[in-house]
Amino acid sequence: MTQPVRIEHDLLGERAVPALAYYGIHTLRALENFPITGMPISIYPDLVSALACVKQAAAIANSELGLLDEKRAVAIRLACEEVREGKLFAEFVVDVIQGGAGTSSNMNANEVICNRALELLGHARGEYQHLHPLDHVNLSQSTNDVYPSAVKLALHFAIKRLLIEMQGLRHAFQKKALEFDDILKVGRTQLQDAVPMTLGQEFSTYAVMLGEDELARLAEAGELIREINLGATAIGTGINAHPDYAPLVTRRLSEISGIAFIVSPNLIEATQDAGSFVQLSGVLKRIAVKLSKVCNDLRLLSSGPRAGIGEIALPAVQAGSSIMPGKVNPVIPEVVNQIAFEVIGNDMTVTMAAEAGQLQLNAFEPIIAHSLFESLQHLAAGCRTLAERCVKGITANRDRARRLLDESTALVTALTPYLGYAQSTAIAQEALASGEKVYDLVLKKRLMTKPQLDELLEPGALTKPHHRTVHKPRE
Repeated sequence: MTQPVRIEHDLLGERAVPALAYYGIHTLRALENFPITGMPISIYPDLVSALACVKQAAAIANSELGLLDEKRAVAIRLACEEVREGKLFAEFVVDVIQGGAGTSSNMNANEVICNRALELLGHARGEYQHLHPLDHVNLSQSTNDVYPSAVKLALHFAIKRLLIEMQGLRHAFQKKALEFDDILKVGRTQLQDAVPMTLGQEFSTYAVMLGEDELARLAEAGELIREINLGATAIGTGINAHPDYAPLVTRRLSEISGIAFIVSPNLIEATQDAGSFVQLSGVLKRIAVKLSKVCNDLRLLSSGPRAGIGEIALPAVQAGSSIMPGKVNPVIPEVVNQIAFEVIGNDMTVTMAAEAGQLQLNAFEPIIAHSLFESLQHLAAGCRTLAERCVKGITANRDRARRLLDESTALVTALTPYLGYAQSTAIAQEALASGEKVYDLVLKKRLMTKPQLDELLEPGALTKPHHRTVHKPRE
């Protein structure tokens, strides 16, 4: 059965557009030109909502400046509100990776909003003589100011969600740090026994790594993208826009979105510079690196369960092997590791795309946007998954942690101020060669009394040196 169509025109000629589609000819050509990822921009609802916010703010500003009649302005505004509610997301179909500096995304938004507004005015889709996607919906605008401004708004939405998930993960580690505060274990450097610590201290570092400093850096990167170039139009000179349009539309966008945007002091510079995106991407990479390091530790500490370190047990969430019965793998840390690798790669993409900008415009903002949205979404999901499916269910193997400590040479470092480095070294070497414990060798050789040794090796003295009672070395 032949699908009904309507005929639309552009500078290249005419095309048959599906009659029921809210998008139009410009979107149709983009669909044909960019069959790249198979992922439409609607996979990023924040971006679609942000585009609608920008179009709504523009319609209000144009109406207030007397450039757009009230009837059309109201119809555009109502259509934008429907898009923001998610009612027309399926119509945003252009590929996330596209040529044209985001023009296809902007055209897609113009056409969907226009055709819905036409319906609200009592007309059929495609009857652009009553309301036009470019003359009215795109009035006082260019892709070059609409697209980056919408991307920045969408990034604000995504950053807020990532901050929430990071705080949740940090709190999960803080709770485990308190729960494990009294569990003595071996601290390790370069995968070798080092000095004693508590499991609580180890987990507290993970909370700190994802703590206030990291949250502050992410919030700071968000502040840098409050400066937008809306009203710049083509290259920043504001051609075809009212002199009062830029501050007015920015104010209206702030009211609609709840984000306090500011007009860039130099719209020409703002239209060509992608530096704020690079800054944000760098912060996301930093977060990813820290998350990956934490997950490496969780996999090592839970290794075994009998032939590895095995000081902690991660919650079993699925069978680990199709051939090895009973095997359970650290799949949650593993998936977060992979997210981190992806984010680090995305940062390189953002870096190269920002560097490749030429003269008055960066043509590669679609891949910048795609990379940043992907990183933000996946990091937020990774933090949530790690907290809920892993960290909250971690248990400590208390006896094993203490046994590994007692059997290691880690205790000998605490004896060095009292026995001297040379004698402590000899004790460590003998312990390794004989299999005897450092504690037993010190008593056996009568280098210290049992009360002295017990006081020295008391948990508080081992893990908080400033609490230690000072003894003179033996004569």
